[in-house]
Amino acid sequence: MDQFIAIINLIDHYIWGIPLCVLIIGCGIWLTLRVRFLQVRHLGRALKYMVKNESHGEGEVTSFGALCTALSATIGTGNIVGVATAIAAGGPGALFWMEAAAFFGMATKYSEGLLAIKYRTIDSSGHVLGGPFYYIERGMGKNWKWLAKAFAFFGATAGLLGIGTITQVNGITSAAQDFFDPNLQHVVFTIGSGENAATITVTTIIAGALVTLAAALVIIGGIQRIAKVSQVIVPFMAIMYVAFALLLLLCNLPALPGAIVTILTSAFAPQAALGGVIGATIKDAIQNGVARGIFSNEAGLGSAPIAAAAAQTKEPARQGLVTMTGTFIDTIIVCTMTGLSIVITQSWLPELGLQGVQITSRAFQVGLPFSSQVSAFVLMLCLIFFAFTTILGWDYYGERCLEYFTNGSKGAVKCYRWLYIAAVFVGPYLTVAAVWTIADIFNALMAIPNIIALLALSGVVAKETRSYFDRDRQRQLLRQKR
Repeated sequence: MDQFIAIINLIDHYIWGIPLCVLIIGCGIWLTLRVRFLQVRHLGRALKYMVKNESHGEGEVTSFGALCTALSATIGTGNIVGVATAIAAGGPGALFWMEAAAFFGMATKYSEGLLAIKYRTIDSSGHVLGGPFYYIERGMGKNWKWLAKAFAFFGATAGLLGIGTITQVNGITSAAQDFFDPNLQHVVFTIGSGENAATITVTTIIAGALVTLAAALVIIGGIQRIAKVSQVIVPFMAIMYVAFALLLLLCNLPALPGAIVTILTSAFAPQAALGGVIGATIKDAIQNGVARGIFSNEAGLGSAPIAAAAAQTKEPARQGLVTMTGTFIDTIIVCTMTGLSIVITQSWLPELGLQGVQITSRAFQVGLPFSSQVSAFVLMLCLIFFAFTTILGWDYYGERCLEYFTNGSKGAVKCYRWLYIAAVFVGPYLTVAAVWTIADIFNALMAIPNIIALLALSGVVAKETRSYFDRDRQRQLLRQKR
């Protein structure tokens, strides 16, 4: 096991190096310029469209339903565990780079949503299929179909072995274990040895089985059932988590300015800001911030446009705006709340010996005006909701990727669905270190084909955006004349 982890760590180091970080942020900057900082100028309109569905348009679910499906996949353990992992590895400055990537990532997400609608396919029965694989094939041309197939393969694999199953259920069972059996009094068996050992308790087994059962009951129902469940759970869980995080910040308001200064200083000079308390460098802060940010909001990853393609809409740019709000909610709001909570309570410090969810759990226990048991329960509940909906969303992504890769094989999709449920079942028995590293690798492999397509089709995005807002202005003028 130790040798396996060493190998995947080496692969992750090379894949998630500075070049890929520069490529992802660079793409976001370029698209931001092409759409003229649309994420600033039209954020209000995007938030309005988010809850106002179109009355006409082809698709399988409402525009809000498509957004909730995408948010169900993006708002997950990355918002709680991922932020903590990034700050622990790269220092508080990682949060700044996470936010910077998210700001430009909003333009990336807008472009993904727009292209998903423009190049999607709808068959005679009303079944919709769209996403990066189709805007690569239909937008860039048939000669690039191999790149579309590569994205579809990496997407299906990422959902099955990384971001969609193992990381999420692992986060749920870890949180449940930390709450119900923190002293490991009911250990059943141990997998591995040393630092990478996974201790399996009765709580782990029960929580894993319950999550698997609940996920299976929803997943078997397809996109309509996933969307219905997501529209109920996603708003509830996001509001609940933000409310408790905001309460934590208000209770520790005097420490907030100092935390912000630490984050900003650490982003550019970690050693100077922290007095050498950790060995983090600027490269560590950027690499961890961008990698965990992409893991959380998935901007540039190419996953969200798969859900956006199913929206009932006739305007690509309008759905692009709705899709863009996903990054704003996920990172600018939720991840910021988590990061500030961790920095204010200093729960990330290495001498505490904490990792993953333990860091955020301590932040809630120290910062909230409740008993440690109540605070830990609140975080566990939020994490369970976050991770569970991500499991649902990524099953949909994986199935659509496989549908494209196999040229519409229903048998392959059904087989994938059951393999996905099986991966959820075995997820709790894998170590945290291996889980996150594997997820990072597949994230990067998905992002590369998608970023190439976004750069190649940036002219299409700019043209469609100008056309939409020109037509919108004309409609407004006509209303005024009437």
